[in-house]
Formats: sequence, structure tokens, C-alpha cells
Amino acid sequence: MKFSEYKYERPDYEACSKQLDELLKQLGEIRDGEEFWQKYQEIQKINDCINTMSNIAMIRHSIDTRDPFYDAENDYWNETLPLYSVYDNRLATILLDFPEREKLYVHIPKVLFALAECRRRSFDEKIVGLMQKENRLASEYGKLKANAAIEFEGKTYNLNSIGPLMESSDGDVRRRASLAQLRFFEEHEGDFDRIYDELVKVRTQMAHQLGYENYTKMAYQRMCRVDYDQAMVANYRRQIIEEIVPVAEKLYQRQTARLGKPYLPFYDEKMEFASGNPTPKGTYEELIQAAKEMYHAMSPETAEFIDMMIEGENWDLKSRDGKETGGYCTGIVNYRTPFIFANLNGTSGDVDVLTHEAGHAFQYYCSRDIPVTECQWPTMESAEIHSMTMEFNAWKWIDKFFKEDTAKYKYLHLGGAVKFLPYGALVDHFQHEVYDHPEMTPEQRKQCYRQLEKQYLPHKHYEEAPLLERGGYWYRQGHIFSSPFYYIDYTLAQVCALQFWVRQYNKDENAWADYLKLCRLGGTESFTELVRDANLKVPFDDGCLKSVAENIEEYLMSVDDRRL
Repeated sequence: MKFSEYKYERPDYEACSKQLDELLKQLGEIRDGEEFWQKYQEIQKINDCINTMSNIAMIRHSIDTRDPFYDAENDYWNETLPLYSVYDNRLATILLDFPEREKLYVHIPKVLFALAECRRRSFDEKIVGLMQKENRLASEYGKLKANAAIEFEGKTYNLNSIGPLMESSDGDVRRRASLAQLRFFEEHEGDFDRIYDELVKVRTQMAHQLGYENYTKMAYQRMCRVDYDQAMVANYRRQIIEEIVPVAEKLYQRQTARLGKPYLPFYDEKMEFASGNPTPKGTYEELIQAAKEMYHAMSPETAEFIDMMIEGENWDLKSRDGKETGGYCTGIVNYRTPFIFANLNGTSGDVDVLTHEAGHAFQYYCSRDIPVTECQWPTMESAEIHSMTMEFNAWKWIDKFFKEDTAKYKYLHLGGAVKFLPYGALVDHFQHEVYDHPEMTPEQRKQCYRQLEKQYLPHKHYEEAPLLERGGYWYRQGHIFSSPFYYIDYTLAQVCALQFWVRQYNKDENAWADYLKLCRLGGTESFTELVRDANLKVPFDDGCLKSVAENIEEYLMSVDDRRL
């Protein structure tokens, strides 16, 4: 069955809530482990249906935000999903209160109890209304960006389709296209500030109602961070400043020299080579064929996976007007299939999408038969390991996509991974400051961002861009609005993926087996447990970042980048 044929039918909330209420009451009275598991599965079946239908609606809405039916369904789910959270919280409490927990371990992974504790600490029925408001504000942000209409040289572009012009080999086109895109954010500065200000206030109010000092502490529970805390993250960010920022700055200096510039203007940051950035070679259909050939050559498991994705049309990859920006992968539980959403625009990032989001999808494909649905996906920082590592797994076949630009792509890809770490840490640090000081005004938030930016990204030059000089770059980072505190997860996963790259570079024969093992484990373990099971170092550990930086720097500095 193709995704377009998946049936969508809104579940009846009254009927579902009545069923859940009765089943949860019965579950709370059970003391036998096997009987508990059987009843738990009945509840899971209802939750799987809710998850499936809400995901189908979300996907179809993001594919076309102008579709009135799915726009209305998206609004419905924004209001209704928080109501279902009441039952999720009751289930978590019953699970945690079961007197002989070890009897359930034969069916339910231990990590689920830790996740249940996080859920119990981060939810109460009294914040449902605030959660609904939070969803509405996040959707407003998404629609604002999705409907951007950027006029440039007689044509109209959206935030994605103007991307290739911002990487044009013509410096003047690059500059003017970047300024044209920036005008959208300048014109809507008041909208972005208002939406975010309301989000900060709503989230802070939620935290206070649950007894937290601020939203930061509540967010760590929401993110299900069961084996690390704020202090460990702060120490990790410190190591990024000490070990990674100097390497990244060397890469920016080399880039500036390659471009023949005295400094690197913001509109030239995406332009790595004076001769032009690497671009995928071929049509959309040829790229899909190249992906199919690559995954067939990679392993029997990836061959089965890519065939399923193509035959089922379990993705929507082309950029279109009215389509939401960005990219994601999600799972459709009752159909046992992943779905990839993306906006290909003709840049090297297109191949990153075909590998990154495919990494998420492959992990779900490998773990979709785990009996406990919640454990089919790992927590967010763990999930990004699969996606980012798949990008590096593709190196052996990357010439299928880039032909003569292969060496350029590898240098850009690996160097970009290093450059990303300081930015990711900056986004995280900024959010800690915002939610630790919710009384900040919109202008103070921008000032805060710019001050931190100078610490993590000291190379930044914002001539001709007053909004960015005042600290408004973060408007474009959707995670700050819709998924608070998520972004550091990308950096943690990137460090793990870079360790896999080092192992592949050193021809470690066990690298693929460890990656496959990690995918099959899904979310049956916590972040640090999964990392260690994959024979990697935990990024928080002192010395991990230093080791990664040394290996990557040695490779990158050995490349004669001026010849690329």
C-alpha cells in the first residue's frame, strides 16, 4: 500500500477516552505480571491508532498547509493531543506503582520506567490548556515561514527554493538573494518576537504550575533526559568552546582564503569554494535511482528498506509553495512504515536529506517490531546518531551523487559537521538563558543571542544585515520555537557519528555491525547505554571531544583545499 492510500479517520475522542478510562482502571487493579502485560497491550493498541491518525494528519498538513481539510485536522490535533496526555500520564503512574516491577521486565524494557517517571514529572491535567496554546503558537510559526513569498529578480520564491541562489557561484547574486531572504525576517520581526515571547510565557507558566523554578528544569523531563543533567550539558558546551571552536575557526579561515576575501560576510558562509559548491548531478529521478543503488550495495537490510520506501512512496521530498519548510522523519505505527518529509532544492543538502532522514527511517524499519511501541524510537539525542552516521555511511558511494565534485563534498560534509557543533551549542546555551530569565524582553533576547554568538562563532560578520547584528539570526531556527532544548541533541549525536567516521576511516571492520546493532536496539535503552553498546565514547566524558577534534582536524588539514 502506498502512503497516499493510507486511510485517515479521526478517532472519536469520547469513545477512545471512555475505553482508556475503563482499561486504565482495570490495569491499576492488576498485580500479576503476565495479566498486566496483556492489559497493557490493549491500551497500547488504542494509543497506536491515535498516534497513527494524528501522524497521517500532521504529514498531509505539512505537505500542503493550504489544504483546508488537513489544516482543520491539524488544528483539531493541536487541541486534542494534550487531552490524550491525561491518559498517558495515568498509564505512567500505574506502571510506576506496580509493586513488583521486575516481573514486567520480561516484556517491558527498564528504560520505559525512567521515561514514565519523566512523563509523570512533566505533566498534569491542569496544564492541558497551556499545552493547547503552545501547540497553536508553534503552528502559527510554521505557517508564517511556510507562506513566505520572497520577490527576487521578477520571480517569487519560498524560504527553501531561494536556497540555490544563496549558494550561487556569482557573488553578487549570492549577496542579493541572501538579503532578499533576510527581508522576510525583517518584515516579520514583530511576528517572530510576539510568537516567541508568548511561547516563553506559556512554557514558564506551565513549569510554575507544576512546581518547577523555571521551564528549563521541566524541559529536561519533557525531553526524557534520564541519564544526564544541566550541569553535564554545560560542561559539554565548555568543551566545545575549548576543543571544537578553534578547529572550526581554522576551517572558516581556510574558507575565507579560498574565496579570496579579507573576511567572511554572512552571505558567503554557505559558499565554500570559489569554483562553486558541490551540487548533486542529475535529475530528481536520477538521485532517487542513485540512492536505490547505494542502499542495495550497502547491505541486505538497507536494500530491503529502500525498496519499501520507493514502492510505498513513503516520502515527499520536493519543495513546493505552501509546503512547510524543513525536514523530518516519523513512523506510522499501524502501517509499520516510516515517512520522510523534506524540501530538496538542488544543493548538496539534498543528498544529506536522502542520507540523514533515511538514517532515521532505517532505524525505525529495524526496530518497528519491538513489542512496546514507545521503545521503537529512542530519545531524541540517540535518534540523531542513526541519521548522522548514515550520512557518513554513504561516503563509499557518494560519487554516485556528486561525480566530479565528490572530493569537494567530502571536505564540505566533514568540515560542516565540525562547524555545526559550536552553532548547535550556541542554540542550546541561548535557550538556557531565555528560560532561566523569562522576564527578558524581545530586544534583550536578541542581545543575549548576539553576545553568545560572538563566543561560539567569533567569525561572524553582519554588514548590511542590521537584524542579524542585533541578534535576530535565530528566528529561522524552528527548533527554538517548536522543540525547545532539542538542538543540543544534534550535537551529541554528531559527536557519536564522527566517532563512527573515525572508525570507518581507520577501516574498523566492526563499525557497520555496531551501527546495525544500534538501529535494532531502537529505544530499549537510555542514551549513554546505547552509545556504550555501540562501542562509542559518551560525548559528556572528558577527553571525548578532544579525541574527535584531533582525528578530524588531521584529516581536513591534510586536504589541499585550494585545489578543490
